[in-house]
Amino acid sequence: MDHIDLAVAAERWLWRKGTLKEPTVLQSFAFDETHRHLYVLQVTATGHARGDLCLNRLDYKGDRLGHMYLRGFGHGVSLGVQNASDGTVWIWTEADSAGGYGKGVTRFRFANGATRTVKDVKVRYPVAGSKNNQPTVCMAGRRIAVRYRLAGAPRYRVWDLDAFTARDYSAPVADFAQTGANPAPEVPFQGYALDRDHVYQLAGTAYDDTANLASAYGNTYLSCLDIRTGELVQQQRTEAGRSLVYREPEGLAVRHAGTPGLYLGLASGTAGERRFSLFRKVR
Repeated sequence: MDHIDLAVAAERWLWRKGTLKEPTVLQSFAFDETHRHLYVLQVTATGHARGDLCLNRLDYKGDRLGHMYLRGFGHGVSLGVQNASDGTVWIWTEADSAGGYGKGVTRFRFANGATRTVKDVKVRYPVAGSKNNQPTVCMAGRRIAVRYRLAGAPRYRVWDLDAFTARDYSAPVADFAQTGANPAPEVPFQGYALDRDHVYQLAGTAYDDTANLASAYGNTYLSCLDIRTGELVQQQRTEAGRSLVYREPEGLAVRHAGTPGLYLGLASGTAGERRFSLFRKVR
């Protein structure tokens, strides 16, 4: 299947929602398309150094249905939703925080109001010696990807989801270097999503008064890599949500049912009262 065209105009889906449990920005999000739920990760207000996260479960209107806390898991750069054949919904996140980022990954079931620590889950370390592990799931292709750092360099590794779930990491579908996230290499990476044979990336910063002026509509870029070659397929600046105050890009997800396409997260508002918006580029 062809990749999603990043040059198409972005449509507003959810706008300046204030329904997340914590007053911080969203970090990433993912769809449970079977049950029409939207999961959103945040770093807690006081948990950056420890890697403490809040996982929100929302409906498709952006209203919160529940939340749970993940202590010592990581930064929440990405997450994945796995719909198992027995009906179980598994949430994949990074885990075992070191310096605020996960040394491994794990999966667990959502439990409203619960708190989980690393001791409560089984952490997987699929890439020996790696740091900053961040998973995402593509149910359409039944694959899982992990973005990781090895010797300081960011890379992607993709596996068959069933094999990975069975803890067989021996035959990845792909392993390639991260590239092309932003024309300026120093601009922060802000999320990614796997969709069959493509990885979509997000990079950019919040508006500021010097290098990233609101009047110029920001430095946020979307890009697409082909996992079969590791090559950059497309790179596109986006002005989606350009009128937002603060406007920091945070998180990507692909939706296949309903209105399929690539969904982009944007944080807005003032510190302690953050809001989030989601835009989409329809396939």
